[in-house]
Amino acid sequence: MEETISIQDIFKTLKKRWKLIMLLTLISALISGTISYFLLTPVYQSSTQILVNQKQSENQLDSIQIKSNIDMINTYSVIIKSPAILGKVIGELDLDQSVDQLSEKITINSQENSQVFSLTVQDSNPTKAVEIANTVSETFQKEIKDIMNVDNVSVLAKAEIKDEPAPVKPNPVLNIAIAVVVGLMAGVGLVFLLEYMDNTIKDEKDIETIVDLPLLGSIQKISKHK
Repeated sequence: MEETISIQDIFKTLKKRWKLIMLLTLISALISGTISYFLLTPVYQSSTQILVNQKQSENQLDSIQIKSNIDMINTYSVIIKSPAILGKVIGELDLDQSVDQLSEKITINSQENSQVFSLTVQDSNPTKAVEIANTVSETFQKEIKDIMNVDNVSVLAKAEIKDEPAPVKPNPVLNIAIAVVVGLMAGVGLVFLLEYMDNTIKDEKDIETIVDLPLLGSIQKISKHK
């Protein structure tokens, strides 16, 4: 019985202050939408694929050599983002940024037991993202021969500019959805906090709860007439 009454009280509290909950939810959604659409800078992404495969004179697959190529990807991931490569890219493209700033835009992804890894670049300019991705890949392919004294890198797929590039972030729809959930939770929490702090007596039931005694009678309010 107490559990039923408790649940009824919860719904009663939510129903009584539902406007406050909706108001906070709406405000959260509006703030998130405004920030996502008007304040955050769109970021575009472009990727290239690089193959690590030692050139051999014999048409024969060497499992040991393949394993070695796969292990080398971790080393190549570090070399790609080093000043030896990015410094030349900055000079070639005349970029107004440091090696560290350019390195933060680059992500290397590789799959397990694969000789192919991808180089992804994010930039606020979609054309610039394509240029950086292709230039980094080509520069790495050229410079790795002298750095590691190997010739086992080739660009498998170049980055291309799309007709209508779409930003990868921010995601306004996802941001608004998250803001709605957060606003809803904040509204519900605030409602129960206000209800907890409200110690005013509103009806006979409140009196019974406070004094822990049964109600014997009540005096009705009599309006005064001249």
